[in-house]
Amino acid sequence: MTSSQTSNKQELPPTAWAVLGLLSFPGERTGYELKKWADSSLRFFYWSPAISQIYAELRRLEDLGYAASARSGPEEARAKRRYAITDAGRTALAGWARDTAEAGPPVLKHGLLLRIWLGHLSEPERLCAMVEEHRERTLAELASVREAMAHAAEVPEWAFPVLALRWSERQHLAELELADALLADLAEVRSLAGDGTGTPAGSVRQADGDAPTPG
Repeated sequence: MTSSQTSNKQELPPTAWAVLGLLSFPGERTGYELKKWADSSLRFFYWSPAISQIYAELRRLEDLGYAASARSGPEEARAKRRYAITDAGRTALAGWARDTAEAGPPVLKHGLLLRIWLGHLSEPERLCAMVEEHRERTLAELASVREAMAHAAEVPEWAFPVLALRWSERQHLAELELADALLADLAEVRSLAGDGTGTPAGSVRQADGDAPTPG
């Protein structure tokens, strides 16, 4: 690998490595097929890039020599460009996958919890409804994860993606437990408010200090 490629390797965003990772499994795939696979695997534990991002990363990977593409022949009604990983791309990807220093900590951005945090501006009933809606979405996602697991389990080359999906199944089950616990906590807050000891929705009470936690 040249020094230029090494520099570019270090500057690649995680999305580029994710797209290259999709190409590392046997077979050639179109950008649309890569998007479908990302939607049925990556999104359960990382995220699924937009189709425009996938094509942008494919162009970048081709420029680096990490991926190659070819248009389909006249046997297909509509010409399609299929992509495959190159030897250089597989070597670079293997090096990145082994580099634990770049993995970093997991990042949690929980939109529902941000609204719970701002619960003093809402009503407990509305917050409970939001948690219930979140719980229903999580159940639907859990069903999708299990469907993807069943599909991947049929392909020996997908043994490690199955492990990632199994982790995602456990994560969704934990999310359901957290939602149930949050509903119990909200019920307690509603009970306190009913006793006249809670803070009415929308009101502001000045606490000691300028933050609810030390620091």
